[in-house]
Amino acid sequence: MKRPAPLVIVGDSLLDRDVSGRAERLAPDAPVPVVGDVERRTRPGGAALAACLAAAGGREITFVTALGDDEASHAVRDMLKDRVHLVELPLSGSLSRKTRLMADGRPLLRLDEGDGRAAGSTPGAERALADAGAVLVADYGRGTADVLREALTARAARGPVVWDPHPAGGPPVPGTRLATPAAPEARHFAGQPAPKSQGEGRARPQDRRDVLRAATANARTLLERWGIASVAVTLGENGALLSQGGPPLLVPAPWRASGDCCGAGDSFAVAVAGRLADGDLVELAVREAVEAAARFVSDGGAHAVLRDAGPVTPTPGADGGARALVRRVRERGGTVVAAGGCFDLLHAGHVELLQAARRAGDCLVVCVNSDTSVRRRKGGGRPVVPAGDRARVLEALDCVDAVIVFDEDTPERLLDELRPDIWAKGGDYALTDLPETALVESWGGQVVLLPYLDGRSSTRLVERAARRPGAPSSAPTRR
Repeated sequence: MKRPAPLVIVGDSLLDRDVSGRAERLAPDAPVPVVGDVERRTRPGGAALAACLAAAGGREITFVTALGDDEASHAVRDMLKDRVHLVELPLSGSLSRKTRLMADGRPLLRLDEGDGRAAGSTPGAERALADAGAVLVADYGRGTADVLREALTARAARGPVVWDPHPAGGPPVPGTRLATPAAPEARHFAGQPAPKSQGEGRARPQDRRDVLRAATANARTLLERWGIASVAVTLGENGALLSQGGPPLLVPAPWRASGDCCGAGDSFAVAVAGRLADGDLVELAVREAVEAAARFVSDGGAHAVLRDAGPVTPTPGADGGARALVRRVRERGGTVVAAGGCFDLLHAGHVELLQAARRAGDCLVVCVNSDTSVRRRKGGGRPVVPAGDRARVLEALDCVDAVIVFDEDTPERLLDELRPDIWAKGGDYALTDLPETALVESWGGQVVLLPYLDGRSSTRLVERAARRPGAPSSAPTRR
């Protein structure tokens, strides 16, 4: 199975702290909420968050950033250890720190401290860029992109560079493949004023048509002003709008994600840069990134995604989302259903099986045989559809909540990790045919057979498409 391509991330590290609690009353000496039951959490921020998110997805990451000898720099350095290959630039001053005071999941106040800036380039950083296949720049305006601007310009002439801009930073280098500003950032760089409030005589634009109209105009301005290939303006719950000079492509969010959206833009930028590193077209990369950002928010944001996350060997569909989903459903007492198979050339029999499986519980995780696993089971001509595409098609079904790809011939190892309450198979199997039955029953799970449409088979579809003589015409064939 092909591994994801390596990615070089360049940008300014921050240290993010959240002080979270419950607010049930106001202080007696001032009309401000009193926050109790406090929990303190620390995580890498800025470009360091982007690097950790990319590494948590299994990609090999080289991270070029400025760090010093201050406490915050040491904390970020410790959190990056064993996750990325770190290439340090010198830092003047102390690393920037952001502290959010949260009450009941909502930010009340943010404190910004530290004035550190990158103090210069290094031969190691320039070598990393010269050798890079693809680069993501997360420019938070603390100088890292500035001191490497010449090397980044040279890199953009030879391979994809994605630029995630922020208001304190500068413009992308010439030749940048894609810039990914959020809507307020696009408005800022396009030189447009912020929408006025009701009290200033004009309603803040809430209509989706106004949002899209403004994003389209700002993206067009940035394409001309920056002289780059494409701009994807992220629109939160409305998805993203991709402009390449002609009519824009709107990529709606696959669902309305609720939760802490801090870091969602980094998640989008990481996903789109990774896809471009893998050789995908910009349009496909943006579609995948919109879904990745929605999943990031739904899975609990940066703290949840980074918790205990380390470098892993990825497979298509195995991004941690399924495991987080199972954990959430189980925590609220729900029933976890899993189903498995090759799902090569998805057909009506598959769909009916998966719809029935989803109705049996509160979530459905589909376990899919990898390409090498399918070849061992069905021969050198299979699969017809590679694992990444099979996972993507399955994830598009409303009845499927998550997909994981596995390499073994049977899914026992994955099942032992997920421990579903129900393991569902099509009615063309018998319980005695399933080696995983004893395993599922060992933790109190249940194996069930579900109705399956006779005569539907990926194998038969392949034979019919190839017009091979002697293809069976009636008896159903197992998947």
